[in-house]
Amino acid sequence: MSDSDLEPIGKDKRLAYWRANTALIRNLLIVWALVSLVFSILLVEPLNALRLGGLPLGFWMAQQGSILTFVVLIFIYAIQMDKLDRKYGIRN
Repeated sequence: MSDSDLEPIGKDKRLAYWRANTALIRNLLIVWALVSLVFSILLVEPLNALRLGGLPLGFWMAQQGSILTFVVLIFIYAIQMDKLDRKYGIRN
């Protein structure tokens, strides 16, 4: 794709795109904080009462669950940004 294939977008459209982008980032960061801080640190003791695959759930969330969540968040971000780019005409 060359630069001539990209249509310039107006200021209002740019601002709407930026708002949608930052809202997506904010929401994903909230999920990241919940998983990494709340579930893996603050609620580890209550979660340890539950078992997942023979391991306490709090331990599992701190070791595996948070990593899997982060990978899923990366894919969600990429997919959602692709949709935003198409919606606002950033990418064809």
